[in-house]
Amino acid sequence: MRNRVRELRRKAGMTQSDLGGALGVSRQTINSIEAGRYLPSLPLALGMARLFGTGVEEIFEMEREDS
Repeated sequence: MRNRVRELRRKAGMTQSDLGGALGVSRQTINSIEAGRYLPSLPLALGMARLFGTGVEEIFEMEREDS
């Protein structure tokens, strides 16, 4: 799954720690999400969307498998 968390966070002028604090998670969690090593829970993804003023589908995108 690809995501735009790093891009949106930087555009908002936030550090990973800032974003983690705003969402109630650690900087390490944000780092793992940005690196694609961790898929956030639905409540966390919704919190990110609310914080960035966008929809979840604008942040997270399933990678298509070619047939």
